[in-house]
Amino acid sequence: MSLGPGGRRLQKLLDGTEKGGSRVIHVVPELFGAVGGLVGGAERYAYELARHMAERVPTTLLSFGPEGHVETVGGLEVRRLRTQWNVQGQRANPLALGLFRACHSAALVHFHQQFVLASSLGALYCRLIGTPAVVTNHGGGALDLSQYMPTKRIFRRHLHVSEYSRATMRQEHAWWSQVIWGGVDLMKFAGDAFVTRRRAVLYVGRILPHKGVNYLIEALPPELELDIVGPAHDERYLADLRALVKGKTVRFHHDVDDKALVAFYRQALCIVLPSVYRTVYGDELITPELLGQTLLEGMACGLPAICTAVGPMPEVVSDGVTGFVVPPNDASALRAKLAWLGEHPSEAAEMGRKGRQRVEERFTWPQVVGRCLEVYRTLT
Repeated sequence: MSLGPGGRRLQKLLDGTEKGGSRVIHVVPELFGAVGGLVGGAERYAYELARHMAERVPTTLLSFGPEGHVETVGGLEVRRLRTQWNVQGQRANPLALGLFRACHSAALVHFHQQFVLASSLGALYCRLIGTPAVVTNHGGGALDLSQYMPTKRIFRRHLHVSEYSRATMRQEHAWWSQVIWGGVDLMKFAGDAFVTRRRAVLYVGRILPHKGVNYLIEALPPELELDIVGPAHDERYLADLRALVKGKTVRFHHDVDDKALVAFYRQALCIVLPSVYRTVYGDELITPELLGQTLLEGMACGLPAICTAVGPMPEVVSDGVTGFVVPPNDASALRAKLAWLGEHPSEAAEMGRKGRQRVEERFTWPQVVGRCLEVYRTLT
């Protein structure tokens, strides 16, 4: 099946012979770290993938915001369209006509977040004009065409961040569905032999009930400390967490840039992601995690990792080798593993070394870019 001019542009782009200025375009609703933007896993993922892809092929990261803006970060063009419509007033569901102009001249469009109107309308337009379009789902969603019609096959390929993500979308046997994993910037996230490890457990992420931070506080042995790093999006939950810390050494850090974040990783005893399917308030989530990015960052910095047996996290942490996998909602099991790491510093250091090795072998951005480009080539 011919994909039209977009497919031909893509072939030339991948072969290094495209002279018309076409680019691979990554589309994400909001930019990572932008003023007034989000600082979340999906936004970081799209930014880092596009940034590293720009080292191989001409690439643009396209997003939306209150004002239009274009800048260059290394070899990456970052283009923000002025939002003309927030669907149902939802900030995470923006739309602008400039999206369709970008799709028209692109060699390929890679959408991040499947279930937003910009992705479904953009992919449908790409389908009509013959521009290849692929999608990576990061777990977000809002009003889009999928609520009125089947949309999964308007995307030529679905590229998942984990086997778990692929399975939850019931695509594990679909030929048009592949796993590309996620990556870590190994230059930024790395250990430092001159930094002394503290007896501090580390949690990094949004402070929300499904992250299970309350179980981590309950599990904290008296001889260890805990640093909780991340934005608080639920005031009730934050208040409940603060009530749990009485008598324990727990510190909250809500406004941390990447430089400070790396320092936390380098000084910690271990990284913990204790996510749950059922929150302390009784709410149920089907997909509380799709990858576990902070586990990868901690492992890249030489930390042993502890996660719950939730979603894809056992795909990241090798139990007993790079850290431990414990049952969700189980403070006792988590406390036992924390205590063991505190009592066995040599073994903990070896787990951290193997964690770094595991990241180097599978979870780097150049590897993710390579997997994407392999899939893109099948669309020429």
